[in-house]
Amino acid sequence: MGFPAEVACPSNLSGLTDFDLSRGFLPSEDPLMRLPGSFDKWEEIAGNLPKILTTDKIRQVVESLPPFETSELVEKREFERAMVILSYLGHAYVWGAPNPPNRIPRQLAVPWYEVSRQLGRPPVLSYSSYALNNWRRFDPGGPIALGNISLIQNFLGGLDEEWFILIHVDIEAKAQPALSSIVSAQEAVRSGHISALEGYLTTTASSLNLMCQTLDRMPENCDPYIYYTRVRPYIHGWKDNPGLPEGLLYEGVQAYREKPQKFRGETGAQSSIIPSLDAALGIDHKDDPLRAYLMEMRDYMPPKHREFIQTIEQGPSIRVFVIENREHHPGLRESYNRCVRLIERFRARHLEYAGRYIQKQSQHHPSNPTEVGTGGTPFMVYLKKHRDETSTHLI
Repeated sequence: MGFPAEVACPSNLSGLTDFDLSRGFLPSEDPLMRLPGSFDKWEEIAGNLPKILTTDKIRQVVESLPPFETSELVEKREFERAMVILSYLGHAYVWGAPNPPNRIPRQLAVPWYEVSRQLGRPPVLSYSSYALNNWRRFDPGGPIALGNISLIQNFLGGLDEEWFILIHVDIEAKAQPALSSIVSAQEAVRSGHISALEGYLTTTASSLNLMCQTLDRMPENCDPYIYYTRVRPYIHGWKDNPGLPEGLLYEGVQAYREKPQKFRGETGAQSSIIPSLDAALGIDHKDDPLRAYLMEMRDYMPPKHREFIQTIEQGPSIRVFVIENREHHPGLRESYNRCVRLIERFRARHLEYAGRYIQKQSQHHPSNPTEVGTGGTPFMVYLKKHRDETSTHLI
């Protein structure tokens, strides 16, 4: 069974009915925790990864694994679980020893590439495998929220790593009302229904406020030093990373023709929430290297998420409608501005954390730089620009 690598983008809002936003961008079913029995050896190594990484054996262990038969994967949750395993083992192979290699061995590279093609993402650890498809609920009937979720897969494990990723999962869950509301908000613009639009913007703002409250909780259980030294090193990629300037060779992947590949590391910029809200609210970013980077991040998102953003971008402009009606409907203007202020607040907190958790830390190895983000960018410059460009869109 295959899944398309690329999905055509509908030209109008009617296509939005194709999206299941019941959980926002989280999968509609809880992630699969384990692959079928024929993959037991791979699952065993993935489960023991925190232990293996305390030794110097990770590359030896990976190179001794049996073939990963992707032809035995059937449904989408199996492909997603496979992508989690392959991505974690891939990054452990690269970053789990002092000096990164120049290649990924065939028994890992080939299935990683094959699964990535099925899912429409590059063969590298991306946000979708790191967070969206890497959690379980203790109480299956309870909420997808901090206090009821834990990770399925870890690198080193420990509270700080769990908390860092689970904060993102909680934010994704809390974004669901906002994502559903922006769809309805564009329909309200299309029909000229001002009071309905104001209501949808109010719901979006409430959802954004909850997202900000969750982000505020990051320091509760994720220490900056522990994050920088134990969590961050494993999520770097091999594009614009000073530790791997030439990228990595994927052994046995014929499509790459024995040429090293460069892929960006896992980063929150690969979440589709803020790009969707930017698109809905008309928050533009100037045509410069930052904008090009943001567009590149869409290549690392699930195809359906990319399609959703593109569809929202093609929809009627909420911002223009609010501007046209602001004089006679000040409440509409304020509802819009509250959304913009909360996005600015979210970005400001992210910027603050980037300074505290990364920039202020002490660099010990070129592969974990304090001036370059896991996505390979000068993150402080970019994050400041994000924040400042957001505030210019207040009406």
